[in-house]
Amino acid sequence: MDHFIGRRRELDKLGRFFTRVGAGDRPGRAILMRGRRRVGKSRLAEEFIRRSGVPSLFFTAARQSKADQLKHFIASAAASDLPDASLFDRATPTSWDNVLQILAQAVPQDSPSIVVLDELPYMIQKDPYLEGVLQWLFDRHFSRRPMLLILIGSDLSVMEAINQYDRPFYMRASEMVVNALTVADVADKLGLPAAEAIDAHLITGGMPMILEEWPSGATAQEFLRATIPDPTSTLTVSGERTMAAEFPSEAQARTLLKAIGSGHRTYSSISKAAGGMPGTSVQRGLQILQEKRMVTTEVPLSVRPSKDRRYHIADTHLRFWLSFIEPGVPEIERHRGDLVLEQIESSWTSWRGVAVEPFIRESLRRMDGLPEETNAIGGYWTRTNNPEIDLIGADKEPVAKKITMVGSVKWLENRPFDGHDLRELIVHQAQVQGADSSTPLYAVSRSGCTVEGVTHITPEQLLDVWR
Repeated sequence: MDHFIGRRRELDKLGRFFTRVGAGDRPGRAILMRGRRRVGKSRLAEEFIRRSGVPSLFFTAARQSKADQLKHFIASAAASDLPDASLFDRATPTSWDNVLQILAQAVPQDSPSIVVLDELPYMIQKDPYLEGVLQWLFDRHFSRRPMLLILIGSDLSVMEAINQYDRPFYMRASEMVVNALTVADVADKLGLPAAEAIDAHLITGGMPMILEEWPSGATAQEFLRATIPDPTSTLTVSGERTMAAEFPSEAQARTLLKAIGSGHRTYSSISKAAGGMPGTSVQRGLQILQEKRMVTTEVPLSVRPSKDRRYHIADTHLRFWLSFIEPGVPEIERHRGDLVLEQIESSWTSWRGVAVEPFIRESLRRMDGLPEETNAIGGYWTRTNNPEIDLIGADKEPVAKKITMVGSVKWLENRPFDGHDLRELIVHQAQVQGADSSTPLYAVSRSGCTVEGVTHITPEQLLDVWR
């Protein structure tokens, strides 16, 4: 079960849901399962069905017309191992109400079953009344049969909205979030030391399909040299598939995502990189990217409010793909992946130095033993980037009352955090409002620390908090 390293928690959670099926006066249960595209939600559900051994139906919707979706649902149901699947042999697709009522008769009436509707947002997009239909059928039929209904979607904003109080399906389903594999999962799967596992996580984003192509024990450089020249590798094609699925008709949002992926982080520089796009289009595109959870924003963590917002791509794999693979696709397709490798190798240290910072901040948020009252971790910068400070700890965000720590990230292969870095950090400490000479100093370094007066955080410590 190598494919499911890191998924024991999720399988156990589904198992706990399933034990409730058949109990009480409402034996049916529903789950809303969401997660980023390609994190393995469908594979997880398929594996759970395999382990459960009960009759099931797994339907995956496509971005097609409602009539075609209905036709494919009937074909999937007729081919399933539900005891009365033959009811679908003569069914004609007229509406979801019609075919789902047949489903209620086809599932076992007094023994457990599992029904999965995958890519539910595609179904809702073609039929805005589907949520109401599901609510009616769940109340009258599905909840009265010992079935587990799993509703899966990658459009996070749509899936979150389904369970809100003003929507028809409110309070009828438990929610389950499937995240990408953690850096600890990656370390275990690939047999890599902490620093190398963090590199692998930055490149793959913890996406299982990419990690399956990564040889056990291989460094990032070894993996990239073997993978980049192959135009059909998952690393090469996954970003384009994500973009095509998320933005089939939203070219402006896609243009802005590419601008952010190439290193533009402020509104003005993103707007400029987008090539003179009207301001209203830039604002709308950035809003779409944030709604889809593709992009996150941050402001300086400080005792003073700031409007100096920065934009980041949330998924580290997509950030890597947009930085290197997307602009290199023409070379890869004409079998000159060596040129793309040269570009990666020349820019790797600087790209990684920026890309690792959000991971480090998130790891510190999970870490015990930070200075008392540290409830928020962020960065600090000014409009001129002087100073620009990697790590700020504070009692709250975005506007703090108390600064609890100031820190620096030095993520280099062969150079530890040294006296020069410490002197620079002390200068930065003095420039942070709310900090003084007694504010604790932290150094997060890939290659050790040669000075005293700072708390040194190692790659191993960062990885351990994800276990």
